[in-house]
Amino acid sequence: MKYVGAHVSAAGGVENAPLNARAIGARAFALFTKNQKQWRARPLEAAGIGAFKKNLAAAGIAPRHVLPHDSYLINLGHPDPEKREKSVQAMLDEARRVEQLGLQFLNFHPGSHLGASSEEECLQRIAAGMRRILAETDAVVLLVEGTAGQGNHVGHRFEHLARILELAGNPGRCGVCLDTCHLFAAGYDLRSPEAYEATMARFDSVVGLPFLRAAHLNDAKAELGSRVDRHDSIGKGKLGLESFRLLMNDSRFDDKPLILETIDESLWPAEIQALYSLVNAPA
Repeated sequence: MKYVGAHVSAAGGVENAPLNARAIGARAFALFTKNQKQWRARPLEAAGIGAFKKNLAAAGIAPRHVLPHDSYLINLGHPDPEKREKSVQAMLDEARRVEQLGLQFLNFHPGSHLGASSEEECLQRIAAGMRRILAETDAVVLLVEGTAGQGNHVGHRFEHLARILELAGNPGRCGVCLDTCHLFAAGYDLRSPEAYEATMARFDSVVGLPFLRAAHLNDAKAELGSRVDRHDSIGKGKLGLESFRLLMNDSRFDDKPLILETIDESLWPAEIQALYSLVNAPA
């Protein structure tokens, strides 16, 4: 069974996110547990944590179908030791927030070497940061998000993801979130049954399907292999509806949070229903 939702607002307190998800007909959702544009935030309060859990249960959404996303400021691959340490500490705080809320996952962009080191050195720094965060938390599962490869960001090749996971160790507490727009921009085609299966087979052979824990469902404004990260509404971009029909009928994405980050949030209720309508739909 598929669990589709969107990255909803937590404005006014994290407890509002499940209510916002329910309002758009979501069976899953993503959120920021703090302001994604600031390094520091006040600790979560007991009342807010309790209200979040109560509202999550009332929305009928399981904790495993919630996909918290870390701050956009964090860069575990930063070549500067002081700035990298700042990122590690910020992500550690976010991991602890996830555990306080009774959730499983923390999704993060792997990072960038900023042109100041090799890709391999960047991957090693990312994995080292992950190891520290895992050692100082109890159960949170860190999900590396595949990227479009824009600028000096790593994570746009399956080999990058596999290397990070290898170096991080602890496979039970590490995984991958695939983003359809990022995949396409990175050069992995999804637009036909043959292309889709080739991409998924490549992921399995390089990374391994057991590491696939979540996905972002976004159409793409830019061309295949452009390495340009520009999301579009479902069916309105270069990927087209067939890509999403294939994914919605792929059992490998069952029981995982499938999260919209498309550009027009007013369309999210319709997009969620459109995605569900693709299940068992003919080609």
